[in-house]
Amino acid sequence: MASKKITVIGSSNTDMVLKSSHLPAPGETVLGGNFAMKAGGKGANQAVAAAKLRGDVTFIAKVGNDIFGEQAIANFKDQGIDTRFITKDETVASGVALIMVDAQGENSISVALGANDRLSKDDLNPAIELLKESSYVLMQLESPMALVEHVAMLSQELGFRLVLNPAPAQQLSNNVLQSLYMLTPNSVEAELLSGIKVIDEATARKAATKLRETGVEIVIITMGSKGAYVLSVALDELIPCPKVQAVDTTAAGDTFNGSLLVALSEGQHLREAIVFANRAAAYSVGILGAQNSAPSREDLETII
Repeated sequence: MASKKITVIGSSNTDMVLKSSHLPAPGETVLGGNFAMKAGGKGANQAVAAAKLRGDVTFIAKVGNDIFGEQAIANFKDQGIDTRFITKDETVASGVALIMVDAQGENSISVALGANDRLSKDDLNPAIELLKESSYVLMQLESPMALVEHVAMLSQELGFRLVLNPAPAQQLSNNVLQSLYMLTPNSVEAELLSGIKVIDEATARKAATKLRETGVEIVIITMGSKGAYVLSVALDELIPCPKVQAVDTTAAGDTFNGSLLVALSEGQHLREAIVFANRAAAYSVGILGAQNSAPSREDLETII
């Protein structure tokens, strides 16, 4: 594969993170939390994660014409990401996510999509040549489903490898599934898509088998501290994750996806790429926040 280009299509948000002892129940107020405002959005997280590991990354997104949008674009440029295809919407605000994190690092997230919900196939028209040249195109589900369907169709027409991280969890049409080179759900998303509750390697295999029957070439189910289960023509195994103390699991999956595509674009075999991505995700859970928790190559040397 000659091209190393990675194109990420998806969301950009400003994350407002509040860490406290536990996640509030409905109607409950929890006092004493620490607050931070950080760059986020699943698409942006994945693009930054790939760029920080020296990937050749272009990000296609939409932000509002506001300070959050300006800051986001400046941040992407600082990370070395190609921002030519990020557009501004004059009528709605940039996306915002409210994230609550408990003392064990588990989180609860609510997202106002804002301009992300306006990203459309018209925004892709100037980037058609880029898509043709891309080694991989990565999407998530914080963008309109109509856009996901359109990119799936384009992958068939133009021949690029489409990778879908189906988060937040939603049902997918057969047209989308059969167009995918790779599907990377977590356990909850795999259960929604397959109808099989994923709790261990055996159930992950059943869920992945069902998903591959839809036409997906490779299924990788991320299972938190257990690692990542992969099913393809050549692989059928649970690949363990390094053991670390979790501080914040926000964007661990995004870090996994971005780093996975960097490794694959560099020519690493699938198993090696998953080991690489597991290490990157393990590093990220030790740091509070989303994009700032993604590792550099040097950071990865600290994860065994």
